[in-house]
Amino acid sequence: MKQQLIDMLELQDRMNSKVHPAWREQHYEWYRAIWTECAELMDHFGWKWWKKQTPDLPQIQLEIVDIWHFGMSILLQHSRDYDTLAEQLLSQWHSANTTTDFRVAVEQLANDVLTSQAMSIPLFCQLMTLTDFSADELYRQYIGKNVLNFFRQDHGYKEGTYHKKWHGKEDNEHLAEVLSELDVSAGHLQEQVYQALEKRYPR
Repeated sequence: MKQQLIDMLELQDRMNSKVHPAWREQHYEWYRAIWTECAELMDHFGWKWWKKQTPDLPQIQLEIVDIWHFGMSILLQHSRDYDTLAEQLLSQWHSANTTTDFRVAVEQLANDVLTSQAMSIPLFCQLMTLTDFSADELYRQYIGKNVLNFFRQDHGYKEGTYHKKWHGKEDNEHLAEVLSELDVSAGHLQEQVYQALEKRYPR
């Protein structure tokens, strides 16, 4: 798992550098991105008592992956030592076990990040535990979402020319379908995902 964490930290640093080469000096509000993602996560799980809602597990897990992007960015803001950061993550990699109610768990993470402007790994792991989301699956889906983020940037996301919705589906939904279709064990997962998205994206 340590190597997977190192890989993800390195990829996140590369992604942030693609958005802005000197991203650490920009002092982006990563904590704000996390609580906003928590709201999106809640929508995919369902919280409206006045209508029938069914949790959308693939989208819930993708939102957890999005939170992970921003959480790693908070850690990387102060260090480029991937090995040491991975060790720190491993030492904190356990569920907070403060609730069995997923909605409450989301609110706990959102409240913590708003208060501390830091990333609580135990509260994050609690979300994973409550959705049966393993560390290996987080790694697989993170790689997929990281590729999608590079794909977005390559196709005009920053300039405003990228189309987030294709053929009636958001790109996150296309990504979930792509990941379910690909043979992860075949290797070169990043290249496989990018090529599959390229085939789907409208010209």
